[in-house]
Amino acid sequence: MKKLAIITTHPIQYNAPLFALLSRRNDFQIKVFYTWGKSVLSSKYDPGFGKIIDWDINLLDGYEYEFIENVASNKGSHRFDGIDNPELITKITSFDPQAILVYGWSLKSHFKAMRYFKGRIPVLFRGDSHLLDHQPWVKKTIKRIYLNWVYKYVDTAFYVGESNYNYYIASGLHAEQLCYAPHAIDNKRFSEITNEIQNQTRELKNKFKISEHDIVFLFAGKFESKKDPMILLRSFLELKFDSNIHLLLVGNGELENDLKSTASNHHNIHFLDFCNQSEMPAIYHLATVFVLPSKGPGESWGLSVNEAMAAGKPVIVSDKCGCAASLVNNKKNGLVFTAGDASSLQKALEYMVNNKNELKSMGDFSSQIISSYSFEHIAAAIASTLN
Repeated sequence: MKKLAIITTHPIQYNAPLFALLSRRNDFQIKVFYTWGKSVLSSKYDPGFGKIIDWDINLLDGYEYEFIENVASNKGSHRFDGIDNPELITKITSFDPQAILVYGWSLKSHFKAMRYFKGRIPVLFRGDSHLLDHQPWVKKTIKRIYLNWVYKYVDTAFYVGESNYNYYIASGLHAEQLCYAPHAIDNKRFSEITNEIQNQTRELKNKFKISEHDIVFLFAGKFESKKDPMILLRSFLELKFDSNIHLLLVGNGELENDLKSTASNHHNIHFLDFCNQSEMPAIYHLATVFVLPSKGPGESWGLSVNEAMAAGKPVIVSDKCGCAASLVNNKKNGLVFTAGDASSLQKALEYMVNNKNELKSMGDFSSQIISSYSFEHIAAAIASTLN
């Protein structure tokens, strides 16, 4: 049986189900090498949310893994030297894989592994960068030259969507080196409407005095500049709306006080603290339309859009989100607006309000689109490179 070594920093809710699925396939053996080190299990403070985050779904079940000692003084994926594993190459060599799959190159040990194994075994790569963020011409040119050098150490890259594909081509990879493996979440968990989810949704509607046929715009994520929830709040406040239109903002972060102050206790604007994974399906089913207003830089995809679409919701997404070109079919399942442009976002909100009778069919189309964005698709793409 062929072996695949997977290099990534730490367990996350979007990768663990894929790793378990790969392990269950039994056509090759995987082992995940977590490079942040075991300290990641106890260090649960998330600076983006500004609080301790302890995910309530199991992220280590169903696959083989090892936490590699990280000797970096300032551990983390926020800086190149934050991941420094002197034993990583030795550990991988002992596993004796026929290929390695690296998540992210901009970390010391990850890039070192790519350079070491290139030419020895196939080096597979997964990332979700794009070219949507504005950069000065000189900086952009220097970056592309550098990226062309970096990606010389990659044999096959898995692209998650159209914007990511364009990034790889601009970075020097050729079309035959690219394999489509779309970004995915656990679609079933967000699409199913269990009795428990129905009860949770009902409780939230009662709490916020939301009636059955009211329109609820939802933002869920970090209250940070990159996500730009403030533009959503201000655009919502400019709507000439009736009492049956609501805005629900779910999360925490540095902008929280400003957001709540701007809302000024408006009775149709509601806030919820960060909600864990088991709580989110009910949140999405409460919503009518999901909005991701990110202005970047660095909104590489926006997996919350996948979650909302799996729950059967229309979406409004900014053009700086990597998912926009792939997931949003204009006026069929959602709208793309110009990031940072309050007028553009306000028009998108108004469109949804003025076309209330079409929102159910738009949500159904979201469900159809997202059904092919699955862990099974990613697993098959990875398996195809090992055959």
